[in-house]
Amino acid sequence: MKSAFTRRALRSSAAIAALLYAGTAFAQEDAVAEAQADGDIVVTAQRREERLVDVPLSVAVIQGDSLRDFQAAGDDTLALAGRVPGLYAETTTGRIFPRYYIRGLGNIDFYLGASQPVSIIQDDVVLEHVVLKSNPVYDLDRVEVLRGPQGSLFGRNTTAGIVKFDTIRPSDTFQGRAALSVGQYGSSNIDAGFGGPIVDDLLSFRVSGLYQHRDGWVDNTYTGPSFDGTKGGYNVMGGFDDRNLRLQLRFTPSDRLTVDLSGHGRWYEGTSTIFHRGALIKGSNSVENASRSQVALDEAMNNPQAYDTYGASGRISYDFGGAVLTSISAWETTKGYSRGDTDGGAASLFAGTPFYGQSQGNIQDLDQFSQELRLASPGTGRFNWQFGGYYFDSRDITDFYQRRVFLTAPFDPANPNSRNPNNWVRLRNTNTSWAGFGQVSYDLTDRFTLSAGARVTNDTKRTRLLKTADTGTGAVTYTGRRDVELDDTRESWDVNALYKLSDDVSVYARVASGFRGPTIQGRSAVFNSDFTTADSETILSWEAGVKGALLDNRVRFNLSGFYYTVDDIQLNANDVNGNGVLLNADKAKAYGVEAELDLHPVENFALSLGGSWLHTEIQDSAALAQVCVLGGTVVCTVKDPTVVIPGRGTFARIDGNRLPNAPEYNLNAAARYDIPLDGGGKFFVSTDWNLQGYTSFVLYDTKEFTANGNFEGGLKIGFEGANGDWEIAAFARNITNEKNLKGVIENYMAAVYNDPRIIGVSFSTRMR
Repeated sequence: MKSAFTRRALRSSAAIAALLYAGTAFAQEDAVAEAQADGDIVVTAQRREERLVDVPLSVAVIQGDSLRDFQAAGDDTLALAGRVPGLYAETTTGRIFPRYYIRGLGNIDFYLGASQPVSIIQDDVVLEHVVLKSNPVYDLDRVEVLRGPQGSLFGRNTTAGIVKFDTIRPSDTFQGRAALSVGQYGSSNIDAGFGGPIVDDLLSFRVSGLYQHRDGWVDNTYTGPSFDGTKGGYNVMGGFDDRNLRLQLRFTPSDRLTVDLSGHGRWYEGTSTIFHRGALIKGSNSVENASRSQVALDEAMNNPQAYDTYGASGRISYDFGGAVLTSISAWETTKGYSRGDTDGGAASLFAGTPFYGQSQGNIQDLDQFSQELRLASPGTGRFNWQFGGYYFDSRDITDFYQRRVFLTAPFDPANPNSRNPNNWVRLRNTNTSWAGFGQVSYDLTDRFTLSAGARVTNDTKRTRLLKTADTGTGAVTYTGRRDVELDDTRESWDVNALYKLSDDVSVYARVASGFRGPTIQGRSAVFNSDFTTADSETILSWEAGVKGALLDNRVRFNLSGFYYTVDDIQLNANDVNGNGVLLNADKAKAYGVEAELDLHPVENFALSLGGSWLHTEIQDSAALAQVCVLGGTVVCTVKDPTVVIPGRGTFARIDGNRLPNAPEYNLNAAARYDIPLDGGGKFFVSTDWNLQGYTSFVLYDTKEFTANGNFEGGLKIGFEGANGDWEIAAFARNITNEKNLKGVIENYMAAVYNDPRIIGVSFSTRMR
């Protein structure tokens, strides 16, 4: 009853708010415009525009032009990994499933229904499902990475933090920009946006688009027989086409009312992640044992992947003078599939009993609706406040197929390599959530500000098994649960203090809590295994730092230290089928530091340095994780104590281990030098590098499933003309052609690699 009442109340409020909208108060707009004119960085980490130095939490900012440089070769948002201290990103499911980690917290689960403790927000819209998190960003203004729990203003599933993407919005003057690049492997990238007034002072628009293409560059060298008809070939994998379009409209019928409407579409076809079976040799994590551009796959039709995604949102505000009412309504939908040879190689090429693996995940339909209603003070006085409500509803039907669906031989119950058209499951997943939140801040003096926020959130998940994985004759053998529902209501809060040492330098301290909602893993039913579940995890984080600018913004810096504990942390291990299994460990703790420094020591030279150091530790004397077992044999070097559980397999005790995909350190550096010429043009050279410390890809400690010292660099040399209105350049990404281990499939000792070096040329232009 409580949830139904809240849902009705929020929907009624949303209907009323649809008649109202305005931007921030005029005084605040003037202050922000003045700050930007002075070279200050302005962010919206607290749901209002503020100078970065005035925000009492750790925020990293990447401007749109910098991200476009990283993505010039066709990279997606994973290009952020290593460029922001404390942020890591990876995937083992292709471009449609990025996984983010902040301060070591993330989720290695590849399940299409997996939750993550890092929230992705694009233009104020939360993208909850893992496929929606892969929505490309383009025509981008800036990226804000909010490190640490953000439970008060942004809600559940932000225990690690937020990656927030803000695109360029419509304006009342004609403006446009475009960035085009071509490179090796047929790579091409077009990122463009244009807009301006339709009716002066009333209606404006912006049209934005992104097209990314790469030819196939990975050979499937397998030429033998295939149970599903897969044929090898030259350059049959690794390519993609990613087409994206967005239209925004801004309607300003009065000085107080503004309506922002946005609609977008994505049409993607590509290759799912390629696993290289046997690339890791027992006792070593060397990446030199297999070619990055060749693999022998005997199934899965060369790993196809395709998704279509659409969405729309409306942001409506009204400025009452003493308060601003804001309504944000959004809808997202997606449909598609990803298929892969999950053993990463041809079984006949390996000694012993042949093992095969392929699977496919299909989202038949997903719809996500979210509604936020927020009332806030203008942000111009000593006392500022905001409070509101939030409602979220996501529903999808997802299918999982195992290899015998795809085989071509007639069904034979005695032959495991014959077709079984019933070897798949269908799940219906629903997730609803509602929340009420508030935040207040008060300037005790001109230099000292205290703020606090709180939120109450209910999160409900339900998974129903609509179809079981049956025998070829249609016999049902599944005995597990078919309908699981988890529900939890939690409070989250934060308290912050900020003291300005000067107008441009501040110190802050923060303590914050948050939670990640309960999770259901239903995919296991495809192996006739019962669902696994995990209860909510909660975090308590302590943080302090100093940030600011000196010497007329020629020096910018940020230094933060943190300590957190996570209770009932959600982890993901594997069972004997390599299937993800959810579990709660008792606790995890972490502490570390992050530092960023931007320097302009002399005219025409800029240098940026960043780094993070991190210690993480799982604390649960009873926690176990299935190890790398194939055919009953442990195939890797397990350094943890192990225990054999009859009928289940070999498990490692993971107490004291690091969290997976939590690099011990990350270092990044970028530099640019300009050579000005008469007439407003200039030659330039820029470079960027990142170095990653010791990282384990799994929960248990091994010699093989780790990386230490991964690094990549980029270089760009070009000419900028007409005072920055156009640019032509040559670029190289991964310029040293480093071959880095980015992920593993444990039982097959399979490796996932980074992309090779790509050299190309780029051109960009802008109208302003």
